[in-house]
Amino acid sequence: MTSTLLWTLIALQIAMGAFDTLFHHELTERLAWRPSQRRELLLHGPRNLLYAALFVTLGWFEPHGVFAMAVMAVLAVELVITLTDFVEEDRTRKLPASERITHTLLALNYGAILVLLVPVLRGWAEQGTDIVAAWHGWWSVLAGASAFGVTLFGLRDIAAAGRSERLVPKPAGALVAALPRHQTILVTGTGFVGSRLVEALAAERHEVIVLTRDAKKAIGLAAPLTIVTDLDQIASDKRIGAIVHLAGEPISGGLWTARRRAAIVESRAGLTEQLAALVARLDVRPKVVMAASAVGWYGMRGCEPLTEEDAAEAGSFSHASCEACERALARVAAYGVRTVALRIGLVLGTEGGLLARLLLPFEFGMGGPVGSGAQWMSWIHRDDLVRLIAHAILTPSLSGPLNATAPEPVRNREFGKALGRALHRPAIMPLPAAAVRLLGDFGRELLLGGQRVLPHRAMASGFTFRYPTIERAFAAMLGGKAVREARAEAAHRLRWN
Repeated sequence: MTSTLLWTLIALQIAMGAFDTLFHHELTERLAWRPSQRRELLLHGPRNLLYAALFVTLGWFEPHGVFAMAVMAVLAVELVITLTDFVEEDRTRKLPASERITHTLLALNYGAILVLLVPVLRGWAEQGTDIVAAWHGWWSVLAGASAFGVTLFGLRDIAAAGRSERLVPKPAGALVAALPRHQTILVTGTGFVGSRLVEALAAERHEVIVLTRDAKKAIGLAAPLTIVTDLDQIASDKRIGAIVHLAGEPISGGLWTARRRAAIVESRAGLTEQLAALVARLDVRPKVVMAASAVGWYGMRGCEPLTEEDAAEAGSFSHASCEACERALARVAAYGVRTVALRIGLVLGTEGGLLARLLLPFEFGMGGPVGSGAQWMSWIHRDDLVRLIAHAILTPSLSGPLNATAPEPVRNREFGKALGRALHRPAIMPLPAAAVRLLGDFGRELLLGGQRVLPHRAMASGFTFRYPTIERAFAAMLGGKAVREARAEAAHRLRWN
């Protein structure tokens, strides 16, 4: 009875640990790609390897004598590492409630395991030193499979800690350094792009007003800034030089049910109309208002190269949602304010967006093309997008649609191959088109469809992309060879100049 209960508790510990690792550490927090969590990774890696040793030992052997005492020592070391990890997590990041609850349950269950396991180990320790083969049926199979899994993640976490120094992003302020000092800029949205833009503006000591539905989500943003949850909180005599509208329900955040379609359109077009009302009542109107549209405005266009001069192909939800936003932006232009519709491609960065979702499967060798892989992907590095926003604020000749994409779009299969090379992994596991079509229009438009969009107006206005190719972008974001060589070259020049 004790053996069955003990293995049940161990199986429960494995299940909760797997959930904590996959959901929190990988999918939610993405610890392996956060330079700030290097010490946490250095705790997770060795601890996982200790777990692997314990699972193999307890699942397939009975350690006697000195070996049993060694197992007890490993349990004690694991406990110390876990307590240190709890302190490190609380010190360096804000844990979501679900992670705190999981940690509490893991700690309680581990205590119960020790209560049952330590007496067994004491009994084995009193016997002659030996390792006896043992078989516990399916429990042994579970222990072996779990040992394999935690070994993979343990080695990866140790490797991730080693690369963390190469992942430190460049100072944000340099992205908007061209802007005149003391600008007052209203930014809507605190997501993947908005947070980086706010960080850059705050670093250059601009006055930043952030509109967010949830003030708690803006607490972690770079200061100084003013947070508002409603545009009515902005006084009519407030002088705002530019408005950058990035808020909105993510179009790739879930299946396009009727309710979700309405939420996507309302969060973009509806808020743009509210910005038009704000512009109308301000005593001094802003010089420019720009809003996030997307390359989906062009519709499903296959291989055709597209610039801002090309017309759209209606019929898709992607086009309809973008068109609604751009129509609402036209109401701002009616007040004599310059407007810019940012037709944004796939924004790449390890902190969020598409790339953050792909890192886990690609890093473990499970990445590959979607469908045939022939569909075009128009993309942009997040820092180039922030730089382009600053450039558009500074350039009076830029108005109307502005393609916010890198000058070299790639086909999906080339995107996957480039990501695989950057991670030193194969990228040969395709996602069948038939499976994607089960997602409805969401899969057909976002995953199997695509646009080959070119930043004609940005480049004609003198904007220079720092990351024009997908290889250069991946090298910068993933700490690749190109970045190391560039830094070595810069250090060499510094020594000799």
